[in-house]
Amino acid sequence: MPTATAKATVADQPSADVEILRKEVPAENRFSDPKNFINRELSWLEFNRRVLEEAQDPTQPLIERVKFLSIFSSNLDEFFEIRVAGIKQQIESETSHLGPDGLSPTDTFNSIQRIVRELVAAQYSLWNEELLPQLTKNGIRIPNVTELKAKRAAWAHRYFQEEVFPMLTPLAVDASHPFPQLLNKSHNLLVRAKTQRGGEPLHAIVQVPRVLPRLIAMPRSKGEDEPWIYIYLASLIKHHIGELFPGLILDGVHAFRVTRNSDLYIDEEEAENLLRTIEQELRRSSRGNAVRLEVEVDCPKDFRDLLLQFFNLTEADVYKLDGPLSMTHLAPLIANDAFANLRDRPFQPSRDPALPPHVNIFEVLRRQDVLLHHPYESFDPVVELIEEAAQDPQVLAIKITLYRTSGDSPIVEALINAAVAGKQVTALVELRARFDEAVNIQWARRLEEAGAHVIYGVVGLKTHCKALLIVRRDADRLRHYVHLGTGNYHPRTARIYTDFSLFTCEPELTEEVAVVFNTLTGLAGYPGLKKLLVAPFDLHKRLVGLIERERDHALARKPARIIAKLNALVDQEIIEKLYEASCADVTIDLIVRGICCLRPKIPGLSENIRVFSIVGRFLEHSRILYFENAGQREVFLSSADWMPRNFFRRVEIAFPVEQPSLRDEIIDEVLPKFVHDRVKARELQPDGSYRRLKPEGKEPREQAQLQFRERSRRLAKKSRKPKRVASAKLTPITSIVDAKKS
Repeated sequence: MPTATAKATVADQPSADVEILRKEVPAENRFSDPKNFINRELSWLEFNRRVLEEAQDPTQPLIERVKFLSIFSSNLDEFFEIRVAGIKQQIESETSHLGPDGLSPTDTFNSIQRIVRELVAAQYSLWNEELLPQLTKNGIRIPNVTELKAKRAAWAHRYFQEEVFPMLTPLAVDASHPFPQLLNKSHNLLVRAKTQRGGEPLHAIVQVPRVLPRLIAMPRSKGEDEPWIYIYLASLIKHHIGELFPGLILDGVHAFRVTRNSDLYIDEEEAENLLRTIEQELRRSSRGNAVRLEVEVDCPKDFRDLLLQFFNLTEADVYKLDGPLSMTHLAPLIANDAFANLRDRPFQPSRDPALPPHVNIFEVLRRQDVLLHHPYESFDPVVELIEEAAQDPQVLAIKITLYRTSGDSPIVEALINAAVAGKQVTALVELRARFDEAVNIQWARRLEEAGAHVIYGVVGLKTHCKALLIVRRDADRLRHYVHLGTGNYHPRTARIYTDFSLFTCEPELTEEVAVVFNTLTGLAGYPGLKKLLVAPFDLHKRLVGLIERERDHALARKPARIIAKLNALVDQEIIEKLYEASCADVTIDLIVRGICCLRPKIPGLSENIRVFSIVGRFLEHSRILYFENAGQREVFLSSADWMPRNFFRRVEIAFPVEQPSLRDEIIDEVLPKFVHDRVKARELQPDGSYRRLKPEGKEPREQAQLQFRERSRRLAKKSRKPKRVASAKLTPITSIVDAKKS
């Protein structure tokens, strides 16, 4: 197969016929019109709306619906911490910068608060009117503490006195006691009281302890018919809060929650010690500027005004909630194994027949490449490869990029063991992986103590690619073994994120991976590679070339087709190139889980582009790029979304899948399942809204994730057979194109 670079140059050397046909493509400035772009932040809110729709879906198991409600809240928290915080900063700095969509920061903020209020109202309506009653019907109750009967109320009071009261510290707020610096996303109670003699009202803050569960399960007897009863910690404290203020008359107690700017601001060139600087910035970020205030729905205006004054916020930043201040704290309910009948059917990933337990992975890779599709196929072989390399006396060196990993990571433990054993271990640890900074700092220190060479990325860039390189002295020669992935080296998220892992020892590809590591760890410049597309060096430019190549094939009446599966599509130039390709009659399917700023199905602009989003049991995280290339089909897997940050401010890798059987499996089995999904897929409309797809006529109710799970279960049953069992093939991509055009 020709290299990606060789093929990408086709667009740079067009035939005379192609040059004539190019004149049919509209002028470039037409594609950049603001009306052609969807606002990034509003597109993200539409993604979170799709998460909420999963909670609203009555066909979902009850606890799964609660789980999606919790995910919706968690997503919204991060959105305010990062995106809304940044928009508010732009407004305060009076920036006049407009996005590709033509909206100002103020326009965007006003639209955000309007849509968020609508979504939050729908969230709490669903919780109060549908999910809580259904939980009660299934023997799960979450009453207010005031509703408990005498026996349970007595237990709750004892729990408060023994477990909670010792943790509480009332903080006075007056002329000599300034308003306390409350942590990001902390739950607190604002108390107003009076002395027996009257006088001016007194105010105090009581923080809800973070070390205690926010949702408390009350003890049950062994009787199966007895309901599960949970109480909110904040409700318990509020009910008994008078015990913290003896001698005072309480005049109001109201719970609130503050969200702060949590983005880290690091000047790497000024930071002498990046690790120490990030540690300091982490401590600061938990006390960043407030961006959102959440209060109980019955919180009086004078209480709200007092809090707004304390946090330097306005009424536009207040969200009144008719229920718990955060549904992320429903985790004890979601994780309770007693409710297994209210959750999805348990799923255990299968093992790829090429990598059974205890096999020598190096021997397997000398015979063939291996491609794993997580979580349907187990992530264990990735861990086992690193553990085997750590123990193998023939392994001389291990190099790896670590963006996110678990707190008890067996991968990092194996790297530590390898370093202790005297192997050369190099780890590029990204300290700025958002919300995982503390874990990465911990692992970085342990690796350094073990003797590993730890590198904290490249100045000005985040190292986001997922690459592992093992140098082994085989019987015939020194050989490189490589793992490349679309996801993180995180065994836990590998069970709930969909990703791909490629194992190979193909010399040309592994040598290029070695060059990437040398570029990142040394002083040499990027030399340019044939197979790998690497950001920030050439990924963007070469993707543009690949899209232009499909455009030119279409203009020359050759087969042209693009399918891209991504988490986000934001980059303006890439979107304009896709519009250009659509106008040249390239058929384009985009499977974009989250943000998509492209407007599809607009006549004369994007009528040949369809955009789907799939939100289901697993988080769609894999990035797959398919180019028809006049019949010489190409597939790339990637760590990068199509966003400016991924193209220009991160180290990313897109790598080809070249072994024919593996490449064809992605093209003819994996991608069609996404394109044909009629259960979990929504299609983006030109106005930025999404429409859930349904089968038409006799079309089957196909669901991609379910099909992959069922395939995995079939493989697990036949795991003792030596040959890999392929799933029933859907219509090949090329046939889909032909049928559509006919």
